[in-house]
Amino acid sequence: MESQQKSPPKIDNASPNSDSPLQLLEAALYVAGRPLDLKALGSIIKTRSKKRIHKHLRQLMTQYDARDGALEIVALKDGRYSLQLKVEYASLVKQLTLPPLLTLGPLKTLAYIAYQQPITQSQVTAVRGSQAYTHIRELKRLGFLTTKKLGRTQILQTTPVFADYFNLSRDAHLFQQQIQTLRRSLETSTPSSM
Repeated sequence: MESQQKSPPKIDNASPNSDSPLQLLEAALYVAGRPLDLKALGSIIKTRSKKRIHKHLRQLMTQYDARDGALEIVALKDGRYSLQLKVEYASLVKQLTLPPLLTLGPLKTLAYIAYQQPITQSQVTAVRGSQAYTHIRELKRLGFLTTKKLGRTQILQTTPVFADYFNLSRDAHLFQQQIQTLRRSLETSTPSSM
């Protein structure tokens, strides 16, 4: 009996649905790892129609809801969208995540700056201590802060990178509301040792 050798199957690099707007939007949200606005999402699916982009995003959100999986697509108040892990799964997979980008000291300094901004560096160091100089350098290196010289000190403000990293709005008014809401929730959920 002669053995029949089968040739390996041909691999088609382009999947039949690679141009599907839903798949392209999903891929963009996944790869970005941060919230994306309609302009960025529209460029991926090659449309400027906000109506069409919203329609596709609603369809994709409905699909994710129907899957009842661990991921969700969230519409932020400022009109951007994000693909993220549902809150109820975060603690269950926490041990698999990378170490935090910021330790507690720089994180507290950043939170103070975000709540008080614009604020001078001298005001921050008066409250957070001399270690704040090191924190501010690190936060600038990470792209979370901008500085503007003002006499012998600097004016500090958060950047869009900060807003994206913490899933906050880039709109100044919404941003302040979100920061105030977070602060109130922290004040009511923790002892008064803050």
